[in-house]
Amino acid sequence: MTIASLGLGTYRISPCALSDAVIRAAADPTTAWIDTAPNYLNGQAQSLLAPVLTQHRVPVSTKVGFLTDRAAKDAVADRALTTDAAVHGHCLSTPYVHWQCSRNRTELGRAHLDLVFTHNPERTDGDPYESLRDAFIALEAEAAAGTLSAYGVATWDGFDTGALSIPSLHQLAAEAAGTEHHHLRAIQLPVSLVTATAFAQALDGDGPIAQAAELGWQVYASAPLFGGKLPHLATPELTALLSPELTVPQACLLATASCPGVTRILLSTSAPAHWTEAQTALRSPAIPVPTLRKVLDVLAAG
Repeated sequence: MTIASLGLGTYRISPCALSDAVIRAAADPTTAWIDTAPNYLNGQAQSLLAPVLTQHRVPVSTKVGFLTDRAAKDAVADRALTTDAAVHGHCLSTPYVHWQCSRNRTELGRAHLDLVFTHNPERTDGDPYESLRDAFIALEAEAAAGTLSAYGVATWDGFDTGALSIPSLHQLAAEAAGTEHHHLRAIQLPVSLVTATAFAQALDGDGPIAQAAELGWQVYASAPLFGGKLPHLATPELTALLSPELTVPQACLLATASCPGVTRILLSTSAPAHWTEAQTALRSPAIPVPTLRKVLDVLAAG
C-alpha cells in the first residue's frame, strides 16, 4: 500500500500565515503542492500567493465556478458573464471559464496553470452535466493552447448524492476533447473518517475514488480532518486501533492518506507544528485495509 502525498490547502488558512505556509510546503519539491481558488480568503488567496510563488515554483491547482462580487462585476463588464449568472454566484459557461482561467493566471502571476478544477458543479443553476460540458470545452481549448496542463472536478457531495459519476465525467471529457485522450485528470472530494462514503467504497475497490484511480486520475482528498472537527470527535481508543504511536490528528490524517486510490491529502493549516506533525504521520506505514474497514464500521455503528 502507498501513502498519499501532503499538499497545502488554502481555504481556511490565515492570510498573514500564507507565505510561510507555502515555504514549508515547498521544502520537499518531490511532493510539494498548493491548492487554492479565486474565491478563497475573500477573493485574495491567489494575489496573496503570487509573490511567494515567484520564489518557489510549487505546482498549484486552482478552480473555476464560484464568483466573488468583484469578479462577477468585472466578468459582466467584459461580457464573459450574464447578469443572471452573476446574481447566482456560480457559473461554468464556456466564456466565463476562459475569462476566469485568464484571471487566475494573472492573479497567480503565472502564464501556465498546472491544474484547474471545476468548483462544485453540483451548485450550478441547472443540469450539472450541461454546465460541465461547457466548462470542459473551454478547458480542453485552454489545454490545446498550452495555458493549462490538466483539469479536474472538485465537489463536496456530488458523488455522494449521485449528481456526478466518474464514468459520465470521463465520457463528457472525451466528447469535449473529441478523443479518449482528454485532459480531465483529477477529482477533489472530502475524504475523512467522517465523510466516509467514498472512503468505504474505495476499500472495496468501488466508488469514485477507485474508478478515478483505475483511469489513472489523481485523487485529492479535501477536509481530511473534517474542518478541524475530527480530532475532537475521535476517541483515544480509535486512535490506538489506527496507529498507537500517533496523536489523534495524526492517526486521522494517516487513515485518509492510506485510503486506496487517494494520491494527495490537502491540509489547510497556519501552524508550523501542525504541518510537521502531518509530515511525520505520512511517513508512517499505511494502515491496512482490514483495519480501516473495522474503524469505519465502528464509527458507522456509533
